[in-house]
Amino acid sequence: MALSKDDITLVKGRGFLLNRGTELFSGRVVPAGTMFSAHDLKMVGECAEKFGSGKVTFTNRQTAEIPGIPFDRIEEAEAFLAKEGLYFGGTGAKVRPITACKGTTCVYGNYDTQALALEMHNRFYIGMGNVKLPHKFKIGIGGCPNSCMKPSLNDIGIEGHKVFEFDSEKCRGCKKCAVMNNCPVKAVSAVDGKVVIDEKCLSCGVCVGKCPFGAVPAEVEPLCRIYVGGTWGKTTRIGTPLERLVPVSQVGDIVESAMLWYRENGYVKERFGVTIDRVGMASLKAALFSGELLKRKEEILAAPLKERP
Repeated sequence: MALSKDDITLVKGRGFLLNRGTELFSGRVVPAGTMFSAHDLKMVGECAEKFGSGKVTFTNRQTAEIPGIPFDRIEEAEAFLAKEGLYFGGTGAKVRPITACKGTTCVYGNYDTQALALEMHNRFYIGMGNVKLPHKFKIGIGGCPNSCMKPSLNDIGIEGHKVFEFDSEKCRGCKKCAVMNNCPVKAVSAVDGKVVIDEKCLSCGVCVGKCPFGAVPAEVEPLCRIYVGGTWGKTTRIGTPLERLVPVSQVGDIVESAMLWYRENGYVKERFGVTIDRVGMASLKAALFSGELLKRKEEILAAPLKERP
């Protein structure tokens, strides 16, 4: 029996996408906070062998995609992985799977990116998984300004920094300055026997702890720059960076406020960046840091989405 459009739409909402030219589907398995355990991967492999083509590919949202699943075996595949605590998903006009770089283990990572990704996964992908948004909503987490995870190309991008005050009183004007030698963007120079850090500094954290005399602190609390409204593809918009950097502990409330603002202001099928450009960045920034949207959460989520006039 040929598949109907309703059949295809129904399973797409559960994370299964029709394979071109066939009546087979690719199912996306979503990891909790970007991380699969070795056992998870073993089960994904078994699922691919039992129900799919025997192959697994990984998407740029860090989900494991199993191609070649027949329509009438989708429920079996879901049940097989559900027993292992694994679930298909990652589609629709809602929060998509969270992505994060390996900043937790990378020498350049300024904070535990995977811990934040797990927090975002539980709070938004799971906790707000039934919330219908105007369009898909992507959250990307990066550990430093190297931007390996391209946070500025997500609807919400988070990027780790280490901001510090240089203590010139402790600077001894060393001929071989460890701070200067370690700066990847050449933002450090010597003026009258003292180090000067100029506006090229990205607060990337590479020089933190490098000065043996403590002119640069050995420990610096990580702060996050947040980008809003980024997209990539047929329509490109580089995310707008918020001027204020925030502690990791405050990121979740900023992200939730952004989602609520988008739900209240966005038109159906309008991406977050387009809504920002239409309504105005000033409106969004004022709302993000006031806490007012979080107080009205239930009201905002209960309201119907706006249709384009």
